[in-house]
Parts: sequence; structure tokens; C-alpha cells
Amino acid sequence: MPLRPVSKSSDFIDAATYRRLEREAGFSKVLKNRVRSLSEYLEVLDALFVDPADIFWFRGHDNAKWKLCPSALRYRTGQTRHKAILSLAEFRRIQEYRFPKAPGPKETFKWLQLAQHYGLPTRLLDWTQSLTTALYFACQNNRVDGMVLAIKPRDLNRMSLDKSTVDVLDPEEDAEIIQKYLDLGPDERVDGLRTVAVRPAWNSDRIIMQQGMFTLHGEQFALDKEQAPSLIGLPILKESKPQLLYQLERVGTGEMFIFPEPEHICNHLKRKIEMP
Repeated sequence: MPLRPVSKSSDFIDAATYRRLEREAGFSKVLKNRVRSLSEYLEVLDALFVDPADIFWFRGHDNAKWKLCPSALRYRTGQTRHKAILSLAEFRRIQEYRFPKAPGPKETFKWLQLAQHYGLPTRLLDWTQSLTTALYFACQNNRVDGMVLAIKPRDLNRMSLDKSTVDVLDPEEDAEIIQKYLDLGPDERVDGLRTVAVRPAWNSDRIIMQQGMFTLHGEQFALDKEQAPSLIGLPILKESKPQLLYQLERVGTGEMFIFPEPEHICNHLKRKIEMP
């Protein structure tokens, strides 16, 4: 992925730290830029937008070692992965009457999206169109180095689906393609269905505020640079995280602003009460 040079104000991670991060996050191309402030972060990622037509999605890992694998496929045994996949049907049975605008009986992907929202293990992995939302999640644990991942969803789909013009998938228009993934079992296959990018229905306050998007994972469980050559990682070193979180709060990206539920608003207000 070509990058424009960044300004001299952004320096680079020392060689030993970079080699460690490159080894830990070997599933992506790792950038060498050191990010100490929000302005430096935006400056580095602005270099991605060489072509105005390009679309990027972002994801924040507060631990750089984490792989790009959805929760239902992280279990070590096929039996447990199978139970996780089947749990969607139980979720629908228990929860359907509780949602005033529940998805219809044939809207399986919307049910999957809803289950992901409430924490059920699924084949979905969360992404965002928001640079600052991704950085917020990358800064949550200040005891380890984090990573912000960036990907071109169109390029991912054109490789995964072997089509030169395919765009980001739509749950209604591309229901036939998506259904193949929803019918998959718990087994991993190196030559099986690859990960695809899906544009969800923005049917909740949280997904709207987080500008949420999804990758839907097939039989090649974890997304990597072999499936997605556009995939890059920007390290967020642990010592920079407190300052970055403070700056994010100042520009309106914090727990209260990306989690609209009352308990998160209360957490935000409690922190303000307890501040010295």
C-alpha cells in the first residue's frame, strides 16, 4: 500500500521494539511510525488517503498480539465452535419477543449482527469507519502495546470473491453470498471460503455512534495479509495511551460518546466525580 511521507514531527519506533511488534503482529504490515499524540496519529493515517475514492475501515486492538479472528472461531475445539455457531438460534428464540422491532424470520444476518452487538460469539468481527473510535479501543489497556489496523474492504472482497468489480457486501442485495457463510460449520480449511467485508444495517444507537462495519469470516478463520494485502497495523505504544485517551476525550471520543447505554454514561460521570 503506497504511503505519502509523513512530516518530520512524527519519528519512528526504535529498531528492537519494531522487530518485536512486527513479530507479534505478523498478520499485518506494521508501520514504523511512533504515535505520541492525536495529531501525530491523524497525520500518519492521513497518508493512507492518496486516492479520494478509497474506502478504509479501522479496528483497534489494545493488545498488539491479538489476531483478527472473530469470537466464535477462537475456541480451540470444533465441538465448542459448533456450539457457538448454533447459539444464534437459541438467542433468537429467547430474545425475539423482547425487541419491539426484531428482524424477520429470514433476516439471519440482521439477527447475527444483533447477537454480536450484545456479546454473543459469532463469525463477525467489528470494524469502524472512524479513526478516533479505533484509537479509543487500541488505548484501553496501558500495560501492553496496542495496534490500530486499517484495511480496504473493497480490495478484500475482490480477492476473497475472485471478482474485479465487487463492492462491500450488502445483507439484502448480496444475501445469496452471505448465506453461504451463515451455513458454514466449525471446521477450518486453508482452501475454504475467505473473509468478506459486509456493510451492516445501522439499526442501533451504538453501531451508529461507532460507525460500525463487519468482516464475516469463513473457513479461513483469522484475517491476515495473505487474504488482505492492504492490511496494515499502526503500533500504539503503552506509554502513549493515557495521553491519547485524554486527547480523545477532549474531542468527543470516549466511553460516554461511543457507548450510549446508561451504564456507560454513568461510568463517564463517575470518573469525573472522582477526578482530583
